[in-house]
Amino acid sequence: MPFSFDALRRRPDLEGPEQAAVDAADRLILDESVSLRDGLAPGELVVIGDAFGALTLGSADAGARGIRVHQDELLGEEALAANAADAGLGDVYRSHPLDADLVRGARVVLLRLPRSLRALADIAGLIARYAAPDVVVVAGGRVKHMSLSMNDVLRERFERVDVTHARQKSRVLIARGPHDGVDPEPEAAEIDGIRIRAFGGAFAGASIDIGTRLLLAHLPEPKDDRAIDLACGTGVVAAALAVRHPFLHVLACDQSAVAVASARETAAANGVADRVEVVRDDVLRTRADASASFVALNPPFHEGAAVNEGLAPRMFADAARVLQPGGELWTVWNSALRYRPALERLVGPTRQVARDRKFTVTVSTKR
Repeated sequence: MPFSFDALRRRPDLEGPEQAAVDAADRLILDESVSLRDGLAPGELVVIGDAFGALTLGSADAGARGIRVHQDELLGEEALAANAADAGLGDVYRSHPLDADLVRGARVVLLRLPRSLRALADIAGLIARYAAPDVVVVAGGRVKHMSLSMNDVLRERFERVDVTHARQKSRVLIARGPHDGVDPEPEAAEIDGIRIRAFGGAFAGASIDIGTRLLLAHLPEPKDDRAIDLACGTGVVAAALAVRHPFLHVLACDQSAVAVASARETAAANGVADRVEVVRDDVLRTRADASASFVALNPPFHEGAAVNEGLAPRMFADAARVLQPGGELWTVWNSALRYRPALERLVGPTRQVARDRKFTVTVSTKR
């Protein structure tokens, strides 16, 4: 089928408000980069942060080939693959980690601006170090999610940053003249005896958010030698469990590439990398039914900038699938979200273990 923005698939995996597969920021990035992309050799175009494939496939439809792509979310990679297959463009791009090979020798980079300034700093440093000297970065987003600090972050690594006129509540920053590039390095901290490592964009950074802190204060010793840290973020819960219980092997999983990289660094920093396996997974898709007896979860409730209350129930359901009868799901959640009925329905009998002014910790037993 010929490529069409209207044919791009939205993510079907989440409940909640309908998500656009292409928005005004994608269109503006493509429009502002038309002349820059013209005549590029295969492999000279890089796309970072493409949600569903609009930037990648829009560029491919205009003739780009050998496009290198990085998407933090696993489900974003899968959406791009599905959309590329539908358009007959599956062979025009390749997915990469956020590393030197992603941007080495690139002459044009199309970037959806991340909300995290530290994530932007990591990306800018990498491009400035490994891309071609004449690289041009076309970075765009929705105006409501942009700040003047983003210009400052780019100016630390590029000689010139130009700002386009806004269009349909979107804007583009164009950066040229890379200098003083650096590889991303995780932020480091030690809190309550746990060493934390966090690359830019990881939830809570090199800290322990108050919900996770409450969960850690009440997690018991697992009954057997296996546990799962679902939606692991920087891997604080997985590392803490492994440090507390030297017999324990922990599976830490998250669909975010930056979370997985951070969790691996956190496990290594605490000397438990041999007992903490970190995987990038869509919830627990790769885990077998009834294969676990203990799952810890601090579920996200934001999808990008928007609150999406469909995220947590999907995680509850998959945790229930993976738990053995009698297995336990330990969850911390913002009390205002009132997740207990969903936990009772999807997992089993649920009791409150702790509650403070904002968060609730519960344990649900698989029926």
